[in-house]
Amino acid sequence: VQLQASGGGLVQAGSSLTLSCAASGRTRRINTVGWFRQAPGKEREFVGGINWDGAYPWYSDSVKDRFAISRDNAKNTVDLRMNSLIPEDTAVYYCAARTQLWWGDPPTKRDHYLYWGQGTEVTVSS
Repeated sequence: VQLQASGGGLVQAGSSLTLSCAASGRTRRINTVGWFRQAPGKEREFVGGINWDGAYPWYSDSVKDRFAISRDNAKNTVDLRMNSLIPEDTAVYYCAARTQLWWGDPPTKRDHYLYWGQGTEVTVSS
């Protein structure tokens, strides 16, 4: 499984931006895709996730009212729509995938995901 994140850039606070995670290779093995971000000098943190069938996304508390994850079946991508961006959203954003099934609490930790894309940088100016 290979992942490629794209769509990052420099935007002003209050703007919207959509990131895209393109999956290739043995995509039928993918069970879940997650988005993470890492701000300068900080640990990588979970942003949101979605099952590969596009159902029931879940989010971190810091973004749940502003970000939305969706699955584009035609393009084989998972998109992260980010609205009302604030400077604190500045980070490198990564998409990740896991092939294992999960139950109970949805996967939100780095080690829950095996495959990672290279990251795309988002900078939000005030």
